[in-house]
Amino acid sequence: MNYVFNNDEYKNKLLERFLRYVKIWTESDGEAADNGVFPSTQRQFDLARILESELTAFGLEEVQVTDDCYVYGYLPATPAVPEPVEGVEGPSADSILLLAHMDTVDEVTGKDVKPVLSQEGDDTIIHSDGTTLLGGDDKAGVSAIMECLEYLISHPELPHCPLEVIFSPDEETGHGMDRVPLHLIKSKYAYTVDGGAEGELESECFNAWACTADFTGKACHTGDAKALGMINASLMAGDFVSKLPHDKLPETTEDHEGFIALMEISGTIEKASAQFLLRAFNIEEIEAEKRLLERNANEIMKKYGGKIELTFKQQYLNMKDELDKHPQVLSRLENAYKEAGVQIIRKPIRGGTDGSRLTEMGIPTPNIFTGGHEFHSRNEWVSLNSMCKAADVLINLLSGDI
Repeated sequence: MNYVFNNDEYKNKLLERFLRYVKIWTESDGEAADNGVFPSTQRQFDLARILESELTAFGLEEVQVTDDCYVYGYLPATPAVPEPVEGVEGPSADSILLLAHMDTVDEVTGKDVKPVLSQEGDDTIIHSDGTTLLGGDDKAGVSAIMECLEYLISHPELPHCPLEVIFSPDEETGHGMDRVPLHLIKSKYAYTVDGGAEGELESECFNAWACTADFTGKACHTGDAKALGMINASLMAGDFVSKLPHDKLPETTEDHEGFIALMEISGTIEKASAQFLLRAFNIEEIEAEKRLLERNANEIMKKYGGKIELTFKQQYLNMKDELDKHPQVLSRLENAYKEAGVQIIRKPIRGGTDGSRLTEMGIPTPNIFTGGHEFHSRNEWVSLNSMCKAADVLINLLSGDI
């Protein structure tokens, strides 16, 4: 198709849309999500209802917000693209699902975002005023999908395959696909729009486990601590954390190197707890990280007495093995990058996406860039030109041959 999104009218619409979305407070709550609250914050419905209204205005079918805060819509193929025929090769196209998430991370506040624009050469850069994150992760992805839809609907002469969209809650808590409405999904494969710099194409990610370490000590009067055998659970926790190898921390690793990340620690003399993330690109390394923590726990219990319980929980798996079984999914995306004039940058996701979980569920889902940078921080920023390029890729993806 070789479509390039260079129309100033639609570029300005994309910017306006993005600025509207980032001002809507959609911060999720990791603790609530881990305790079974879904969605973890009701404020995510605020953006969901707006997107529902806009999809309806576009003319999509089956538009709805589920009770669990997933926004869904379906756009049939243009008449020029016949419905897929079982066992028949040709120009017919299966449905494609596009996804982006509505929530923002809770490590940095996303309330009262005040976007600031600056010019760098021919590009417009959007960032916050420094008191909040921006919310480009993933409202840049949401915006690119919505602008792609508006363009396709406004240009019925442009052939495209059937299209489904889902905007999900709670991706940042790791629970974004917990209640995804699989019964609505017709597509056999999908693409998340949740990446970073222009050109990034991601088809592998971490294997991810969480670990909770619970420390039990023995409290007594500190004046009689020796005689009564006090065991300080907080000291046990601190010693346990200090045993993490320096070269296995997120701040000392990169590329395909795995890590163990301390995310939270709290405690008293009697009870303490620490939360960790275990990340690696292969399962063998994850198992080695588990054994390391178990050895450290045994050493600490021998040193202090007391008790340490480790609880490991799988979060998501590397999507690469499953995607390798479906080369056409990546081939179509690679062609869309080429047609949009975007140089592909292959890199592993040092994290995960809703696509990681969806791939596990049997719907192969690689990840597309958004033009965002420095996610999860007050320094987060998005390139408007790159966000437009993401829309280019999407339009070419939906218009291309399988």
